[in-house]
Amino acid sequence: MNALTQRGKYALKALAHLARRDATARDRPVLGRAVADAEGIPPKFLEAILADLRKHGVLQARKGRGGGYWLTAAPEEVMVGAVLRIFEGPFAPVACASKRYYAPCDDCTDEADCEVRRVMLDVKLAMLDVLDRTSLADLVARDGEPIRL
Repeated sequence: MNALTQRGKYALKALAHLARRDATARDRPVLGRAVADAEGIPPKFLEAILADLRKHGVLQARKGRGGGYWLTAAPEEVMVGAVLRIFEGPFAPVACASKRYYAPCDDCTDEADCEVRRVMLDVKLAMLDVLDRTSLADLVARDGEPIRL
């Protein structure tokens, strides 16, 4: 994953919106349009994202009066890494560090001894560690927390 795409970013924003809801209201549907308006996401684009999240079991949906979207699991159980895997490509900064999309580098003569590959594997593992242990609950708990650079 080189940079977070708009699809991935909007998916996280929409899910954070749903996760912020009071626990007693989480299983009540929210209109996609309401999420789009609240989060500043183009409604048609968001509908396609929500459909993908539903297809992958992250959301449930109901059409018609009283319809909308809701999380299939508690926010503590939905991990950011799992959501991003739906929308983003490989998490490895270089193809030779990818497990699923592996490709050798054209300019590398000895992959086992490549310093660049070793450090990129460390970067990938550190990124996956953060993404796979951060839940939607953790994401929304950080609201208002200063960004550390």
